[in-house]
Amino acid sequence: MNASIQNYSATSGRVLLGLLFLFSGVGKLAAPAATKGYIAAMGVPFVDLAFLGALVVELGFAAALVLGYRVRLVAAMMAAFTLVTALIFHNQLGDQNQMIHFLKNIAIVGGLLQVVAFGAGAFSLDARRAHRTALA
Repeated sequence: MNASIQNYSATSGRVLLGLLFLFSGVGKLAAPAATKGYIAAMGVPFVDLAFLGALVVELGFAAALVLGYRVRLVAAMMAAFTLVTALIFHNQLGDQNQMIHFLKNIAIVGGLLQVVAFGAGAFSLDARRAHRTALA
């Protein structure tokens, strides 16, 4: 594959995955009571802590993913979060809507694992840091 196509593809994929989480995090931030109510309704303990954890992943880690900062670690943690989210919040697989959400989350996990496997790409803070280290 052409290096230029590979660089743009890696960046585009990383940014698109990150934007999905950023939009979700902003939605949670805009409606904390509704989000906490949903978390509680699913039987998750420590609702406030779970809410805070979701915000950290969906806003903080997603921003790091978009910028390409420590993406292998960040993507691995986001993949684990997304898998747990699928298992807790979308486990009623007899309901077609829940099945779709479950499979969507599993597909997102797959995309994040691709980032873990192949890294941030050339257009990232990770690449910039590696370049500076190589020059030093």
